[in-house]
Amino acid sequence: MDRYADLFNQLKTKNEGAFVPFVMLGDPDIDTSFEIICTLVDNGADALELGFPYSDPIADGPTIQLASIRALGQHIRPDDCFDIIQRVRQRYPHIAIGLLLYSNLVFKRGINAFYQTAAQHGVDSILLADVPLREGEPFRLAAREHGIKQILIAPPNASEDALADIARNTQGYTYLLGRAGVTGTESTATTPVTELVNKLNQHHAAPAIIGFGISKPEHVKAAIAAGAAGAIAGSATVNIINDNLSDKSALHSKLADFVRQMKAATR
Repeated sequence: MDRYADLFNQLKTKNEGAFVPFVMLGDPDIDTSFEIICTLVDNGADALELGFPYSDPIADGPTIQLASIRALGQHIRPDDCFDIIQRVRQRYPHIAIGLLLYSNLVFKRGINAFYQTAAQHGVDSILLADVPLREGEPFRLAAREHGIKQILIAPPNASEDALADIARNTQGYTYLLGRAGVTGTESTATTPVTELVNKLNQHHAAPAIIGFGISKPEHVKAAIAAGAAGAIAGSATVNIINDNLSDKSALHSKLADFVRQMKAATR
C-alpha cells in the first residue's frame, strides 16, 4: 500500500493540497497524545508528521523543544511512541503516517531494527533531520527493505545538482523548507519557493510539501499557489497544545478549529 500516492491522487481529483500537522508523540502524556492525534485526523488532517522526544533536537526551536521536554519528563521512550502509532494505525488504516526524528534514536536500536519496527507499527515514511544526503545511504537501504519512504529535505539554498540528487533519492514527498533556520512561528515562510518547486518537478521529484514557518491559513494558500502539493505546520500546532495544557476541552476545540481552517486553505 502506497498511502502517499493514494493521498496525492485523491487530492488531485479534488483540486486540493495536503495539510499535514506535526505533533510530538507522548506530549503531554500517552493517552492525551493519542487523543490529540485523533482530533487532528477527525478534523481534516490529510497526513501526519510525528516526532519522537529527543534531548538534543537541533533542528527545532523552543516550542517543539518544550514538547520534547514534557514527553521526556513523562519517561516517554521510542517503544511508547511506537505503541501510540499502532493505536493510530488501527483507528485510521488509510492515513499516511510520517516520522520526523533524529538519527541517534535510530542508531540506538540499530538502523535495520528501527525501520523494521516502524514498518510493523504502520509507519509510512521517515525523515531524519540531522542526516545529510551524502550520509543517508544506509537509511535509504533500510527504508527500501522494509517498505518505508525515506523523506529528504530540500533547503532553500540548494544548488541545481543538489535538487537533482534530492529528487532521485526522496520518496513519498519532498520536504521543502519555507525558510532557513530552526522550526518555530517566530518567523514565517519567506523563501520564494515557486522556482524550487518547478526545479524539483523538472527532476521528477516526489510532491513538494512546504514546512518551517507555516502557521496561518494564508501561509498554506501561498504554498499551494507556489505549486507545492501541501504544507506542514509543526510549531503552530504544538503551540496550541502548549497554551491549553490545563484545559483539555479547550485544547481539542482549538486544535479542531486550527486544522479545519488550515485544511480549508488548501482548496
